[in-house]
Amino acid sequence: MSRAAVDPDDCNAGPAERMHLVHPSAAMLPSFIDALEKGWSPRNVDSERARLATLARIEAGREAFLAEFVDGATDGPPIELPDGRTVPRLPDLVRWMWDGEFCGVINLRWQEGTDALPPHTLGHVGYAVVPWKRGRGYASAALRGILPLARSVGLRRIELTTTADNVASIRTILNAGGRHVRDMTDVVHHAPDEIVGLYEIEL
Repeated sequence: MSRAAVDPDDCNAGPAERMHLVHPSAAMLPSFIDALEKGWSPRNVDSERARLATLARIEAGREAFLAEFVDGATDGPPIELPDGRTVPRLPDLVRWMWDGEFCGVINLRWQEGTDALPPHTLGHVGYAVVPWKRGRGYASAALRGILPLARSVGLRRIELTTTADNVASIRTILNAGGRHVRDMTDVVHHAPDEIVGLYEIEL
C-alpha cells in the first residue's frame, strides 16, 4: 500500500455496522492467510509480489510476522520502492477490517513531529478491501475509524491519494471530510502517464 489509493467501494452501501477495526492477532491470522491464498494483496501497487512476499514472511515465522504490527514501531523490515531502493520504515499502525472474518486492511503512517511526509510516500493512509467484501461500505467505515488514531499520534491533517478516474475512491475520501488539493503525476511509482489526485482531511 505504498500509494494510499483506496479500493473501489460502493459508498452508497450504507454504514458497515458489522465491520470493526482490530489489531492483527494470532487468532485472526488464519483468515488473513486465507485471503492471501485466494489472491488478495495488501498493496495496490506491485500487488502480486507483495502478496507472495507476505505469504513468505508468514511462512518464515508467524510470531515474527505479527511482531511487525507494534503500533509506532520503526524496527521492521525496510520498505522497498518500485525502483529497487529501500528506505527506512516510517512509524505506522495497522488495523485489520473484521466482520467475523478478515475483510481488509488499513494502515496509517507518519513522521514524528510533523504532518509532512517524505517524498517517497504518497499519503498517510492506505487500505485494501478483499474483492468479495467490496460494495459494503467497508473502506468508508475503515477510513472514518482511522481518523481518531491519526489524531492520537499528533497529526492535524492527513493526506490521501487516488487515481483521477477512481470515482468510488474519491467519493469515499470526500465523504470522510476530504478536500481535493491538486492533481499530480505519480512519480513515486514511476508512472508518468498516471495522474493521481491529492486529498487532505483536517483532523
